[in-house]
Amino acid sequence: MKLAGIHHVTAIASNPAANAAFYTQVLGLRLVKKTVNFDDPGTYHLYYGDDVGIPGTILTFFPWPDARRGTPGVGQVTGFAFRVPAGSLSFWRKHLESAGLAIAEEGTRFGERFIGIQDPDKFVVEFIETADAASTTPARGATIPPEHALCGFHGATLSLEAQEQTGAILTKLMGAGLESSESNRFRYTLGDGPGRARIDLLCLPAGRWGTGGTGTVHHIAWRTADDASQVAARTELVSAGLNVSPVIDRNYFHSIYYREPGGVLFEIATDPPGFAVDESPDTLGSKLMLPEWLEPHRPALEATLPPLK
Repeated sequence: MKLAGIHHVTAIASNPAANAAFYTQVLGLRLVKKTVNFDDPGTYHLYYGDDVGIPGTILTFFPWPDARRGTPGVGQVTGFAFRVPAGSLSFWRKHLESAGLAIAEEGTRFGERFIGIQDPDKFVVEFIETADAASTTPARGATIPPEHALCGFHGATLSLEAQEQTGAILTKLMGAGLESSESNRFRYTLGDGPGRARIDLLCLPAGRWGTGGTGTVHHIAWRTADDASQVAARTELVSAGLNVSPVIDRNYFHSIYYREPGGVLFEIATDPPGFAVDESPDTLGSKLMLPEWLEPHRPALEATLPPLK
């Protein structure tokens, strides 16, 4: 199969207003879609990204204020990283510290400099300086200067008991390649060019298994070009013995889901139709958008959902 990198990452938050303030005002992303969790319509599903919400820049959240706190660990995505342009890391350090955030980690990984912080739900967010930042459109109205704006996902870290079986799925089925390793971290790359994803498999044989809840990632989605390539990918995965969901219409993309051998929930999502299917590019994220089957419940939902500001 041919996958083009990360489509989106979906995590679980607690306070929706705090989540929106952090990712828009502090990180400079645009709220490109305000909708509800189609499987639990009483809560938001918030999508952040670049100005037009291209795949590879999309970070989404299910904010459940009353959910239990999760514990990141083995069997989960335990970190995701944004690309920042070459020379921008010093800007981001100063900007994040001025926002009251402590630099939780920093260093060099696979020859690239990075810093890491924790978001309002204590999830690890990294910023990696790279010379081949993908072409994205900075969010309109953001306080981040365009020359320092986030350039989509650099990659993600998966914490696993062992990496061999997951690595085999990545290379033999999903088209990834093993690039390098440092200690117990094995880096695979998926896709080509600046938009490719770095998938770090972190081997923790004695690590504690993660528990779901706020401050954890629900799933990570990989990009595929269209419906036909998604169906072909599903056929390959099923033939390899994986339990794969039917194709599910998520309004803004079509999805299939499967769990890789290390326990992480994977999704393959189509690039089209995109976030402008029900809003103009100028008004993305300005209104609560609902699928047709939930539209009759709009008054009740709008009365139930908390304000984001």
